[in-house]
Amino acid sequence: MVDDRPIGVFDSGFGGLTVARALIDLLPNERLIYVGDTGRYPYGNKPQADVREYSHEITRWLIDEYDVKLVVVACNTASAAALADLQSTYDTPIVGVIDAGVASLLKVSESNHVGVIGTVGTIGSGAYQDAVAEADEAVRLTCAACPGFVEFVERGELQSDQVRVLAERLLSPIVEAKVDALLLGCTHYPFLARTIAEAVGRDVVLVSSADETAFEVRSMLMNNRTTREGTPVPPVFLSSGDIDEFARIGRMLLGPELDNVGHWNP
Repeated sequence: MVDDRPIGVFDSGFGGLTVARALIDLLPNERLIYVGDTGRYPYGNKPQADVREYSHEITRWLIDEYDVKLVVVACNTASAAALADLQSTYDTPIVGVIDAGVASLLKVSESNHVGVIGTVGTIGSGAYQDAVAEADEAVRLTCAACPGFVEFVERGELQSDQVRVLAERLLSPIVEAKVDALLLGCTHYPFLARTIAEAVGRDVVLVSSADETAFEVRSMLMNNRTTREGTPVPPVFLSSGDIDEFARIGRMLLGPELDNVGHWNP
């Protein structure tokens, strides 16, 4: 069996492009529909009820408009706030980024003392704390919220003096805790990996959930026998904000596959 229907991916803005990049590389034959909700970003400082509403709105639209065969919630804040609710509401399989990231984090740690950084909403939700405890109660976890990181990425400002100063300040609890592995608990944060690595030290292994999420998607498609065969087709990128700005910054972050951007109306 093959399934030509696309995979839907959404994020508050550009962060989910890390997941889109991993999916394009791992599953080149699959069709992707990416929605970046830049008109309402960032999600991290919004009430969880609002994030759930946005997540339902985008998921419902992807299912109704494109008949997607799977939805990837490529946003840690939305995964924390809405994933369980989305999975119980829709028959379409829905994948988040939290569990995949935690699994990868625990694999690389040798000391069993790990860290997670994320938006205020993600860290405040307790989703990572719960996921780590469920996976291994013996693991020591240090969390830190990093308000402002998303905004730097959304502006394409990845290595400025301002973001370096902010990183040193926000990541000081991680440095003091002496973790040996740090999960970038927001899909925007891999774009700041160099700055984050300089702040926490080169001995700390940085973990992104993007690749692990792509592997999980591939496994689900193969198990359900719903992979797509045939000639690869270009991804579709949509933004609820300024599409020209999305194209400019998105192309810098993702690469040449991000060609044309359409407008998505919430």
